[in-house]
Amino acid sequence: MFRSPYDRDIAALAVPALGTLIAEPLYILADTAVVGHLGTDDLAGLALASTVLLSVHALMIFLAYGTTSQVARLIGAERSKDAAHRSVQALWLSGGLGLGGLAVLTLLAPSLLRLFGASDAAFDAATIYLSISLFGLPFMLLLLAANGSFHGRQNTRTPLTLAVTGAVMNLTLELVLINGLGYGIGASALATVIAQAATATVGVSMVVRWARHQDVRLGPDRAEMTGLLRAGGALVVRTAALRGSFTLSVAMAGRMGTSQVASHQIALQVWSLLALALDSIAIAGQSIVGRLLGATDAAAARGAARRMIQIAVVVGACLGLVVIALRSPLAGLFSNDPAVVATTASILIAVAFQQPIGGLVFALDGILIGAGDFRYLAKAMVISSGIFAALALAVQQAGLGLGWLWVALGVFMLSRAAALWIRWRGADWLTLGAD
Repeated sequence: MFRSPYDRDIAALAVPALGTLIAEPLYILADTAVVGHLGTDDLAGLALASTVLLSVHALMIFLAYGTTSQVARLIGAERSKDAAHRSVQALWLSGGLGLGGLAVLTLLAPSLLRLFGASDAAFDAATIYLSISLFGLPFMLLLLAANGSFHGRQNTRTPLTLAVTGAVMNLTLELVLINGLGYGIGASALATVIAQAATATVGVSMVVRWARHQDVRLGPDRAEMTGLLRAGGALVVRTAALRGSFTLSVAMAGRMGTSQVASHQIALQVWSLLALALDSIAIAGQSIVGRLLGATDAAAARGAARRMIQIAVVVGACLGLVVIALRSPLAGLFSNDPAVVATTASILIAVAFQQPIGGLVFALDGILIGAGDFRYLAKAMVISSGIFAALALAVQQAGLGLGWLWVALGVFMLSRAAALWIRWRGADWLTLGAD
């Protein structure tokens, strides 16, 4: 129970994999800490804008996850040249989606922000932040695809280096521009864009260098990109349902009042950071399970998966205890409004109790993504999201508070855990070989 032959491989991938996962949320977490001291309206505006940005990031995560799964299978099948070609096409696809997303979201941003029903002051702050941050979208997606290639090759150290570098650069620029020079929320967004551009440039150049070493053509391949997009379609549905649930929660909190949505934003960012810490184990699952299935070793794939589940649940329980112990200092870190701090501290108790369940969910999610079981993941997520939507609407109709909204989020996580556990216990996800 305390030792497993898979522990070394899991640790070697999971520990540095955290770097890939925390990049975008760390930017926004740093923004939350700095902007939160500008005022409650600015923090509420950041909550709305970051919800849009994180939703886009989540919808496009298939560029990383899908690439990881496919590249890992090809590496397991000893087809390195095909893996390099697929990585290059993932970059082309991400660049195109990034530019297209920038154009579309620039036009739709005001309408999207109005959907949250926030005050005029919060809306103005959100508009400023989002309009600037969108210029980092193409770089964000390019880095997702590059990281997917790294993970598929069992390399999680490079994404860690890029993420840490970007986070430090972002925070340093924010402190200089806002605390030092006195600029407002727009400077926070600009710092993030600069950090994204720098790290994406380095990541893409490294993938291109590997492809050249494999003697792979660097031009676009429409058929390959179409295949990547088709394979990622189910992941997009899965992620859309997931982000739809959290977007709905922000909208519900926004209608409870400015201080409520500010507290919800802080709690949600803490939850997201913890979730990504757990999801680092899922990254190991994607890479290891994909490689083992590509090498047609079903027994090892299931054994490694079982161990990842055990580790994730234990880590989740430990994170929950940390949050309970530090809930008051955490709340005070992000706001100096007494009402916001008090509400946030109580909500963080709900965040803490969800962590062991989250460990189970994220481990199973990564295992099934590594196996390419995208359609089942999409169906399970849509059902769970429907359950949450019904509960959230019931909370609103009954006039209940933010705490009950977090109870609904807990039920959402439980329903996900049940659906994924049933799938893992069977054998339908154990598809062997590479395409």
